[in-house]
Amino acid sequence: MIPEGDFLELSTGKGSSIKVLKAMHPRARRLRLSVTPHGARVSYPRGTHPAQVYAFLRENSDWLQRKLSELRIPRHGPPPLRAGVPTLIPLRGEATELTWREGDYPRIEDRGNELRLHVPRPFTTAMPAARNLLAAYLETHMRRDLSRWMAQASEQLDAAPTGLRIKPLKSLWGSLDAHDRITLDLSLALAPPAALRYVLMHEMCHLKVRSHAARFWARVGELMPGYQAQRDWLRENGAILKAEMERLIEARD
Repeated sequence: MIPEGDFLELSTGKGSSIKVLKAMHPRARRLRLSVTPHGARVSYPRGTHPAQVYAFLRENSDWLQRKLSELRIPRHGPPPLRAGVPTLIPLRGEATELTWREGDYPRIEDRGNELRLHVPRPFTTAMPAARNLLAAYLETHMRRDLSRWMAQASEQLDAAPTGLRIKPLKSLWGSLDAHDRITLDLSLALAPPAALRYVLMHEMCHLKVRSHAARFWARVGELMPGYQAQRDWLRENGAILKAEMERLIEARD
């Protein structure tokens, strides 16, 4: 059996190594490797031999290095969200100032290049309400764009999802489940609209092609010519978006 609660080190062949957190999962049926902005993790079924885990990591080392590179966050990430302290956020890809004002009840005032949080004093005790308010505001504005794009794409594809969920996702941008329901990452509210649209088109094309075969990408290209630029943008900037969203809506004060 593999000892629990520590890391495995995988040599990259370039004189460096990657640390991978290992975790036995009692309900796992196979080995699974995942990567988030916080690092890499391998989960495995009970009774898995250590040699199997190492072999699995070696087989997937190229993918692992690429994903970790895509998710690399600069050493100095976004500053923590502090009650009453103005900060900049990348709303819809544009730098927007988030400010605080005293109010009788929580609400957000959109002033173009400024979002004003109106919350009761003291601001420190109103922090949970402010975070919930931000999350709801971002989801509402995402849905305004998504509903229009989804209607257009459904007509072109002759297929429509059964539902749309928006919530924070650790590593994915979106998914399509077995019931044809789309889930999108709330962090996309901070991205340029074209990047959000690309992720939606990507998931909608899975209604027709469940794999990432060539015909899938051909479908994406039909719905959104030049989608590659948005895919590349997310690869380059995705970790920062997720870190920004985490500081806005997750309590770490």
